[in-house]
Amino acid sequence: MAKKIKLIECPRDAMQGWPHPIPTAQKINYINELLSVGFDTLDFGSFVSPKAIPQMADTKEVLKGLKLHNSKTSLLAIVANKRGAEDAVLFDEIQYLGFPFSVSETFQQRNTNASIEQSFKTVADIKELCFKTNKQPVIYISMGFGNPYGDPYNEEIVFDWVNKLVQLDIKCISLADTVGLARPSQVKRVTKFLVDA
Repeated sequence: MAKKIKLIECPRDAMQGWPHPIPTAQKINYINELLSVGFDTLDFGSFVSPKAIPQMADTKEVLKGLKLHNSKTSLLAIVANKRGAEDAVLFDEIQYLGFPFSVSETFQQRNTNASIEQSFKTVADIKELCFKTNKQPVIYISMGFGNPYGDPYNEEIVFDWVNKLVQLDIKCISLADTVGLARPSQVKRVTKFLVDA
């Protein structure tokens, strides 16, 4: 039996790093072009503080301009806390809520202004919100292949957190080589663990 490969495109990650504002209309046009390609999922925007990521402050406006009626592509939005998740679940157009869960304490604090333990509680809250609104949580394991901040890192730490997420009944876990440290053999080991978990 042939296995299906799902292609996920992430314009949000590229756009949020641009130093100058991208006009909302330009974002809408670009994402609409991507919707016509046939990706399984588009990580299109985020519901986070505009102070933290100004480039994503217009996600709600972008969503209003998307041509979804003839597209089979699902939409994923990133959230950084329960409040962002509560905003995102109000939109029927969004199928997935992504949350960056880091195995690096330093990166978790910098990225979501919360500890790893606090963020694990946030994951549980997001899962409940998704369950109530017929959406699916996607948990990214940030710093999944290494840590440049000096925090403790080894693959067992990653595996331990993956097991805890699985116990929360999280079905979709994504490994993130956040800072480009992964080695092929390591990717194979960590991915195999994730598939078997």
